[in-house]
Amino acid sequence: MGAVRLLPYYIRRIWDDALYHGYGKRRRFFEGWYYKLVDSTGKNRFAVIPGIALGDGERTAHAFIQILDGTGVRAHYERYDINDFQHDPLRFDIRIGRNRFTRDHVKCAVTADRFSFAADVSLQHTTPWPVTLFAPGIMGPYAFAPFMECYHGVLSLDHALEGTVSIDDRYVDMNDGRGYCEKDWGRSFPSAWVWMQTNHFPEPETSLTFSLAKIPWLNGRFTGCIAGLLLRGKLYRFASYTGARLKEIAVSSAEVRCTVADGRCALHIVAQRGAGAALAAPADGVMTGRIAESMSSRIMVTFTDRGKEIYSGEGMHGGLEVGGDITQLT
Repeated sequence: MGAVRLLPYYIRRIWDDALYHGYGKRRRFFEGWYYKLVDSTGKNRFAVIPGIALGDGERTAHAFIQILDGTGVRAHYERYDINDFQHDPLRFDIRIGRNRFTRDHVKCAVTADRFSFAADVSLQHTTPWPVTLFAPGIMGPYAFAPFMECYHGVLSLDHALEGTVSIDDRYVDMNDGRGYCEKDWGRSFPSAWVWMQTNHFPEPETSLTFSLAKIPWLNGRFTGCIAGLLLRGKLYRFASYTGARLKEIAVSSAEVRCTVADGRCALHIVAQRGAGAALAAPADGVMTGRIAESMSSRIMVTFTDRGKEIYSGEGMHGGLEVGGDITQLT
């Protein structure tokens, strides 16, 4: 894949989800990067989400940084002038004002009335989703489709943290913490979706990411699934493009239950829903939507191969979103 680096930027970004994908866009576009930061005790959980929303053009276009305090169950949205957003076309290096976000570092400071947050955190030993010629990331061949409503990328399934966070008048040591990083870009979030993630299992090098959504496709729609279970360093993939199918989805106020399976393996998940804070979400490139995201979900995972249990474990400090009309997914 080294030859990809020699291609023009607007082509090369197909094989590098981390890069800015808004090249040539003027309106109806959003892009956001999601950094999950959890300290070594698990008592302090944050998400830092830098991004850009072009909306209907100059009138509404802006950059932003969202902060999710998963422990305090609150969120803050800081808006910036569109000209404060800068990106490096050669590598993942995003700047919003004096704030900077890269593959291996988060450095930001947000101060507002009754809220202040600062992070200076390194991401160490990242675990990116594998990239191949015909499957550039977690979306597989769908990454090549030019008309998708929303694209998704996983930049690191699991990594160590080093650094500090301060929130209001509280200092948090992030050394020996765990992190996760992903992103979304496109026009809008789906009309219905379930997303969950945890990399706090008893076993090291274990992580789950799972997305289920109603996907517009040509003249119709389908329920698409993309999931990955990193188990002791080995990645098991379940996706519509690998032949995996949704076998069960049940959502209540207390939990989310789902099962996806291909011809050989099955992934059964039971996620206990925790209290969530409202994040801004995109609709036609405007951040007018709202979605409650929890960072305190407990997620039970059972993985089987030909009916034989390969792994069963509970992930803590899980991120969980349930958005839109979930009946569309059944």
